[in-house]
Amino acid sequence: MKWLTLLLPFLLAAQDAPLVLHPKVLPMEHLKAAPYVKLADGSDLTVVETEAFITQDDGWTWQAHPIFAAGERLKVSNERALVRTKSGAIILAFMNIADRHWAWDEAKNAPQEGAYLHVWTMRSLDEGRTWQDARIVQRGYCGAIRQMIQTRSGRVVLAAQNLDPLRARHYTITYSSDDDGLTWNPGNVLDVGGRGHHDGSIEPTLTELRDGRLWMLLRTNWDFFWQAHSVDEGRYWHSFGPTMVEASSAPGFLQRLASGRLAFAWNRLYPEGQHSYRRRGDSFSERPASLHREELSLAFSNDDGKTWTAPVVIARQKDKWLSYPWIYEPRPGELWITTMQGALRVGLKEADFVQ
Repeated sequence: MKWLTLLLPFLLAAQDAPLVLHPKVLPMEHLKAAPYVKLADGSDLTVVETEAFITQDDGWTWQAHPIFAAGERLKVSNERALVRTKSGAIILAFMNIADRHWAWDEAKNAPQEGAYLHVWTMRSLDEGRTWQDARIVQRGYCGAIRQMIQTRSGRVVLAAQNLDPLRARHYTITYSSDDDGLTWNPGNVLDVGGRGHHDGSIEPTLTELRDGRLWMLLRTNWDFFWQAHSVDEGRYWHSFGPTMVEASSAPGFLQRLASGRLAFAWNRLYPEGQHSYRRRGDSFSERPASLHREELSLAFSNDDGKTWTAPVVIARQKDKWLSYPWIYEPRPGELWITTMQGALRVGLKEADFVQ
């Protein structure tokens, strides 16, 4: 099949290599970045910085609604999570990038004292028109918020991470809410070890399995995703260890589809057909890690992640980063895939990638 090569001026500087899409993938540069939620009237909502945006025409036009009151020192991070609960409450989780401090001591390979980037949540009870109940869920330094889900019983589970300043690495922790995001309870710490400003077990993605367990995949610097399971809807996690899914040091994203399949987007360990890629260690991570992010791959599972379709590269761009993906299904079988890094905005049909 012939690949589609795009020269998108808003993505590419004059010296950049072209963005190349799989022939079954369509550019949707008019989209805003995910995450999205589906509203009761069928429209789609996302959040960018200080506003909630609603589209009724697949991203061609947008209605903007402010999230914060004038003068509030709050701004939503590029990495955030949204969920619309069964009761209709919309919960937004984010790092407040309007109030933060970060500095790394290269000589000590440790964070300087006082680093912080707190995790906040807010709620909307009127389909994103107004927002309320702003509160800090986690103090410390959180480098990423990637996903939040609601279980079949109604519990909301937020995947987060925090910095351990003494051990100079990050660890994963979840927070669960049984009252639509008003109050939160922390889970146990998942710590893979290491030392560096991008080391540890970080940037988790999670889903509910058919048997009721929760399944989490975590970014590491060990060439594989690590995983954990919860049998009590995110209160505690166990069976923490490596998977067989090779990956660079970058997060993936799991999404349960209307068909019942799982979709998974991620950056593989090496470019397709190759067996090596430049690595980075030093203050980044104790173990030198692959930073391959030039290709974004997609796979599907019919059996809750036990087996996967062969990974397919849906987008590639030489010497660029197409990473930190989100998957959104606006209608059954239709997927929007967007990224935080590289500003990828594409659409595809599930049926084109599964038998």
